[in-house]
Amino acid sequence: MKHPIPDHNPMRGQYGPAPAQPQHFALSVQDGVATLTLNRPERKNPLTFDSYAELRDWFLALQKSTDVRAVVLTGAGGNFCSGGDVHEIIGPLTRMTMPELLAFTRMTGALVAAMRACPQPVVAAIDGVCAGAGAMMALASDLRLGTPTTSTAFLFTRVGLAGADMGACALLPRMIGQGRASELLLTGRSMTAQEGHAWGFFNALHDSENLLAAAQKLAASLAQGPTFAHGMTKTMLHQEWAMTLDQAIEAEAQAQAICMQTQDFRRAYEAFAAKQRPVFEGD
Repeated sequence: MKHPIPDHNPMRGQYGPAPAQPQHFALSVQDGVATLTLNRPERKNPLTFDSYAELRDWFLALQKSTDVRAVVLTGAGGNFCSGGDVHEIIGPLTRMTMPELLAFTRMTGALVAAMRACPQPVVAAIDGVCAGAGAMMALASDLRLGTPTTSTAFLFTRVGLAGADMGACALLPRMIGQGRASELLLTGRSMTAQEGHAWGFFNALHDSENLLAAAQKLAASLAQGPTFAHGMTKTMLHQEWAMTLDQAIEAEAQAQAICMQTQDFRRAYEAFAAKQRPVFEGD
């Protein structure tokens, strides 16, 4: 796979394949698409202290990846993720000091930040239970595919915590609106798949047996696109939340001018002139 930092560039040594031997989730990479599977199906794929940290570090590493152009995030055994493990996380948290607790909450938030900062589009394939931190990982993804039986719950209030967790109060209102987000974050109730689709949380719903294939097909189409430009789109979508309209227009003018300097822009023009389909290489 071609990389925007060529082999002769002195910075090239900073870039390499994404970590290929995770300990706390399953990973496969094919044709530029990394499929990351949370795989504790006997417990509905809960997270632990170690899996939180490994996921954070893996998404951070994507900023330097040479082999991943899109990501599919999913769970094993018919469920996405049930959130933090009750026995391995919530129990120990009740015995921690304030500095220890702050270190933990900052770590969990850093996972969301890493997902939003990586240039690759992240497609979440969400079946069954999607709760707590699992719902936040879904929310932090760029696109979400669900099934008719997917149940999504930001259930922090159910365990005596604020709905403000891992960026929920910033991300969810922008996704589904302030009123609906307020309801879900205050009550902790489950959002049905049909609600999620109607409200814009899910981009599409698929039968369970077709969900992963649909997500991988979508990710493959993104991986074959102008990936430098995709990263720019993702950056602008994130940064423009805090901009005025005039600032956003200027930021997009600069972003688009940068993309016009890429080889993919030239390839698209030459393919159009030749009445062919462009083959993008990400540089």
